[in-house]
Amino acid sequence: MSHTPHELAEEFPDKIEQMHTLKEDNAHFRKLFDEYHEVNRAVHRAETNVEPTDQAHEATLRKQRMMLKDQIAAML
Repeated sequence: MSHTPHELAEEFPDKIEQMHTLKEDNAHFRKLFDEYHEVNRAVHRAETNVEPTDQAHEATLRKQRMMLKDQIAAML
C-alpha cells in the first residue's frame, strides 16, 4: 500500500482528536473532510501517473485541495 501525502492527520497532527469529534458532530466539517480526502487522492494519483492528467487539471485539483484545507483549518 502506498502512502498518500498531505493527509489531514499529517497536516494537523495536534488536531486529530478535534477532527474526529467534528466529523461526528458537524455535517459541514464531515463534508469538507471527505471532499478533501477525495481531492487529495486525486492529486496523488495524478502526481504518480496512476491517473495521468494535464498540468492545468492537476493545478486546479491542488488549488481545490488548498481551499478545502484552509476551510478545515479555520474550523479547527
